[in-house]
Amino acid sequence: MGKYKVEIKKSAVKEIEHLPRKDMKAVLGRIETLSENPRPHDCKKLSGQEKYRIRCGNYRILYSIEDDILIVLIVKVGHRKDVYRSNWQ
Repeated sequence: MGKYKVEIKKSAVKEIEHLPRKDMKAVLGRIETLSENPRPHDCKKLSGQEKYRIRCGNYRILYSIEDDILIVLIVKVGHRKDVYRSNWQ
């Protein structure tokens, strides 16, 4: 399996920038690991969508995977209490 390229949507970059510094470092480290293995053992596939989520403490990272072109696209990062509430693509 080749190494995946990780891309982050602009809206997700803003969400990451607003995290506390300690949590931001943890989230960025977790995102970085997705380039080696986009489907780690603790990832969950979201029902009804071709998207996945991984946990990072109280935060969730929502992303999609393009296997044919080896890209992981981070679409949303947020606190677990409200990350699923908003409408995102």
